Amino acid sequence: MPQHALIVFCHKCDGFPVVAVTTGPRHRDGTRATSSVTCPTCQGTGRAALTPASHREAVTGA
Repeated sequence: MPQHALIVFCHKCDGFPVVAVTTGPRHRDGTRATSSVTCPTCQGTGRAALTPASHREAVTGA
C-alpha cells in the first residue's frame, strides 16, 4: 500500500516563506531596492511541523 506524504503549510505565511519588501530608495536604473524577508515561524521552508491537533484535523478533515 503506498504511503502518502502529508504536507502542511505554515499557518503564519500560508506557504509563501520568503517575500521581497521594497525599501523605498531606487537604484540608478530606476528599479526599486528590495530586501528579502523569511518567515520566522518556518524559517523559510513554507512547511509546518505536525502537531497532534493539526495532524488530527488533516486526517479527519474536522
